Amino acid sequence: MARTIAKDHDEKRVGIRISAAKIFAAQGVDRASMSAIAKECGISKALIYHYYSGKAELLFDILDCHLEGLNSVIDAVEPTEDGRAYLRDIVVEILLAYEGADDLHRILINSKDVLSKTQMTEISGIQRRLVGKVSDAILAVAPGLAQDAGKLHSATMSLFGMTNWYFMWNRKEDTAHRRDYARMIADLFMDGAGAV
Repeated sequence: MARTIAKDHDEKRVGIRISAAKIFAAQGVDRASMSAIAKECGISKALIYHYYSGKAELLFDILDCHLEGLNSVIDAVEPTEDGRAYLRDIVVEILLAYEGADDLHRILINSKDVLSKTQMTEISGIQRRLVGKVSDAILAVAPGLAQDAGKLHSATMSLFGMTNWYFMWNRKEDTAHRRDYARMIADLFMDGAGAV
């Protein structure tokens, strides 16, 4: 008889992902052990293996959920005829979605050697979709960038850079400050990008 799925299965996976992200960020993905993750979760290592076959699968699930969540955040922003307002709204929503995701930023940067080629290809595809959506919003503000794919990519990654590193230097974690900062960098970016 097949084993039934517990009613709290999804909640436990979320808890494991959160704890694992904390351990991966603190210790490094290569050095982090499943035992340390189990201890952080307050569960047995055997129970983690009930949910994940190993560290690579757990890491993949963490990154997949994070990046798909960011794609969903951007998809939920209502496009407007005012390209500046639309891009500003996207930047605000991304920065709000980053709240509490500091560990995820750290492991996204430092974890690619652990994933299989197939997993890395899938994660890269999700990232490309995310970057593509932001690039499309940038083109509405700076259509001249359509003539140079390299400049468009550089501009897009520069905008992500301004949002992605917020957690490294800013200790104000309230929503109002995040919104203000997001609007400020969007305006700063757009005024510069529009002049390219």
